[in-house]
Amino acid sequence: MIIYKVKMKTSVTIMRKRNACSIKLVQSKLAVFVLLSLMFFQLQASNESNCSIEESQLPIDFQNTLDSLQKQFGFPGATAAYVLPDGTNGTVATGFADVELGEKMTIQSRMLSASIGKTLVGATAVALAFEGVINLDDSLSHWLSNRQWFMHLPNYNKITIRHLFTHSSGLPDHVYQIEFAKALSQKWYDQGNPFSPEDLVRFILDLPPLFESGKGWAYSDTGYILLGLVIEEATNKNVFDVIAERFLIPFNLTLTTPSNSRCLQNLSAGYTTKDNRFGLPVKTTSLSAEMLWHPGFEWTGGGFISNSKELAQWGWTLYAGKAMQYPYLEELLKAVSISRETNEIQYGAGVAIYRNSPLGNVYGHSGWIPGYCSSLRYYADYGIAIAFQINTDIGIIDSPTQVLHEMEIKLAEIVIKNN
Repeated sequence: MIIYKVKMKTSVTIMRKRNACSIKLVQSKLAVFVLLSLMFFQLQASNESNCSIEESQLPIDFQNTLDSLQKQFGFPGATAAYVLPDGTNGTVATGFADVELGEKMTIQSRMLSASIGKTLVGATAVALAFEGVINLDDSLSHWLSNRQWFMHLPNYNKITIRHLFTHSSGLPDHVYQIEFAKALSQKWYDQGNPFSPEDLVRFILDLPPLFESGKGWAYSDTGYILLGLVIEEATNKNVFDVIAERFLIPFNLTLTTPSNSRCLQNLSAGYTTKDNRFGLPVKTTSLSAEMLWHPGFEWTGGGFISNSKELAQWGWTLYAGKAMQYPYLEELLKAVSISRETNEIQYGAGVAIYRNSPLGNVYGHSGWIPGYCSSLRYYADYGIAIAFQINTDIGIIDSPTQVLHEMEIKLAEIVIKNN
């Protein structure tokens, strides 16, 4: 019995020692595990911190570049935006939306986007063609021959829809007719829209064609006015409603709306020269932020107000092939050459195409209307869209320096470098 008790005590002592050793071993392993875990999470946090630093560098550099450009060229204010291949986007602003009132430009500020609206009009024509509503090689006479003025159009019996949106119709541009400039200088005071679409067409009636349809290239806003009339004739709807239903509403472009009123919410004041050829006031807006002249006369030659974020988003959606359920890019980019000497710059369905530029193939459009300049570019080799808007045309349209082009290059290089 005594021996047994001794053995029991010895066994218990040994077991206690073993348990103590096991506990210490477990504690030791646990300590090592905790230490390694802490090291892992610290390393991961460090990596995430580094990633955040890298990711945040693009908007910082983009902002700094726009600020630098504003100082270099001296424009009142501007906004700029980018969309990356994965859909990530960023928007920045600089300067003033209204100099006299001291209002800062913000990323929500809107401006007239002018001829960038042609991208929406051209895309609508392509969409209607895919749906069989129109044929892009339809003669213009098929749709508009019932208009009293139709046979007074230059090349009236040879123009097709495709000629209209590629600027290969041979039509003059009403915007650059002396009679139009004179009429606008006398009518911009009117409260309503001073010119209907058909009024605009009348400024080129009975003029000689610039060339035979399909045999050359000349930019013509009048051609896009006629295209808008065709879209309305074919759909029996207001052209802006057609565009909204197909593109603006589905892609949530809520800040992109027709510029068909003097009251345009969140419009930045625009600034133009005193001696502008249309006799317009040097500032586009009144103290109540209403436009002093009605922008609706632009119609489907442009026709929209937007901000840089939505312009970039639209460009990325359109040129990345995401705007329609059809394989439309080939048709959209089916283009004619702008110059007889070189094929480097072409024009498709409301899109300028730059082949083999220093940044590869580039698609897009620029826009100008007194007081505002805009640019939209999609860098196809990188899958990146960039847009910017400036609230003046002073020193831009009339400058020997290619301001818009220089800004496009500098902003694109920053985004491509940081992507």
